[in-house]
Amino acid sequence: MTEQIKTLRDSAAMRWSALLLLALAMFCSYIFMDILSPIKDLMQEYRGWDSTAFGTMQGSEVFLNVFVFFLIFAGIILDKMGVRFTALLSGAVMLVGAIIKWYAVSDAFIGSGLDVWFTNHLNYIPLFDELGVSPFYEGMPASAKFAAVGFMIFGCGVEMAGITVSRGIVKWFKGREMALAMGSEMALARLGVATCMIFSPFFAKLGGQVDVSRSVAFGVVLLCIALIMTIVYFFMDKKLDSQTGEAEEKDDPFKVSDLGKILTDSGFWLVALLCVLYYSAIFPFQKYAVNMLQCNLSLVEPNADSFWASSSVTIVQYVIMLIVAAAGFASNFQKKKSMQYGLLALSVASLGIYCYMGYMRQSAEAIFAVFPLLAVLITPILGSYVDHKGKAASMLVLGSLLLIACHLTFAFILPLAKGSAVGGVAIAYITILVLGASFSLVPASLWPSVPKLVDAKVIGSAYALIFWIQNIGLWLFPMLIGKILDNTNPGITDPTQYNYTTPLVMLASLGVAALLLGLLLKVLDKKKGYGLEQPNIK
Repeated sequence: MTEQIKTLRDSAAMRWSALLLLALAMFCSYIFMDILSPIKDLMQEYRGWDSTAFGTMQGSEVFLNVFVFFLIFAGIILDKMGVRFTALLSGAVMLVGAIIKWYAVSDAFIGSGLDVWFTNHLNYIPLFDELGVSPFYEGMPASAKFAAVGFMIFGCGVEMAGITVSRGIVKWFKGREMALAMGSEMALARLGVATCMIFSPFFAKLGGQVDVSRSVAFGVVLLCIALIMTIVYFFMDKKLDSQTGEAEEKDDPFKVSDLGKILTDSGFWLVALLCVLYYSAIFPFQKYAVNMLQCNLSLVEPNADSFWASSSVTIVQYVIMLIVAAAGFASNFQKKKSMQYGLLALSVASLGIYCYMGYMRQSAEAIFAVFPLLAVLITPILGSYVDHKGKAASMLVLGSLLLIACHLTFAFILPLAKGSAVGGVAIAYITILVLGASFSLVPASLWPSVPKLVDAKVIGSAYALIFWIQNIGLWLFPMLIGKILDNTNPGITDPTQYNYTTPLVMLASLGVAALLLGLLLKVLDKKKGYGLEQPNIK
């Protein structure tokens, strides 16, 4: 029996169209988030950013969210002003920050008045320096300081967008396939990571002349597109409210006492801590993953006149990647077994071709770009499973186990295979794919669990609090990794010769802590009956 359509939300096509707009906006923001990650070596060579400067700039993305509590305010804005207003605001803020970061790494910045000012200022910030949380330090390159300012502003927008998208999905999918929707949104958004890894070095080296600002400019253009997506969503969401007669959430006033209800819930705290531990072991790692592979694989650049060194191979490999993702994702929604298995076979075969091309290119960026591909395939499966069967807390435990295994493999097994050109790349590919798969367990299981823990009226604030706690880790660990690299590799000037063992062991330890919290969450769920192991669709 078909579902009776009374509003846009009742139409599967319109529901998923709204989701697609939100997901594409996040896709663009994910690309910009890591736009400099695959060219860390070029930033050191052409802008003088050592690992400490690089890590400090990367960690600055969430500085205002954590220490000026912007994310808390974002949650309040979301609860008071609604999804539409907050989506537009987040898109505009991201774009402003991105433009500043682009100018900071451009040739125009070098020798400018801003270059001189940032060289002579912000070397000491009272209180923040004493607390050890300053986003700048004496001797930090001026371009890194100004890029950090832009990245802080971008970070305010992207994290606001994150909680807005979560709230938007709840609005459009509550009582329906919510875990599948959240998982699908994150699967598409994480293709942004792969896109960034493929195209950031491509634009930086385009035409044989290195210009790191071209990579950032590519991200700025995509954020303009993201803003357009949020404008289209604005009108869809407004139409939905006019059909349902529901006022946007701003008519339900926010009270500080509401936060107390959230903060006194032990289940909420376990989910929040799980989130910060798990994401801190993934997102900061992404910012250094390409450089880690450069240091642990025996990569030899192909001949300059060969196909594998040409710019066209980048486009071909990206098209194959899209086939892997699209065919794998679509296979989950086929009713005919022959069609399902055919698409799955196409996805697997295309993945094999992609991996072969990455090996022939001898490109660390192309190798790490497989990170989200297995996640795109299995996230809908996991989301649908949580919707219909449950077991969300169990999936978090499994994700933590896989996370630990992957980081320990990078730390101890991958370096042993450095002498083997094929073996090292094979180990890297398998470990990266498994790490991406473990990451897909989180959006499919953790985010849909939040509405089971808090009242619907304050769900925006609950997501904001979780994101704020998560942001503490996303500020701290990129900086820690950079400082550890510089301190454990004294005298190393070649950015492809670092020893990454200590940072990777640190990230694996976060997985161990997440595993313990996941087990505790299962116990608490059984005791208090949150329903985390129960299906979303009843």
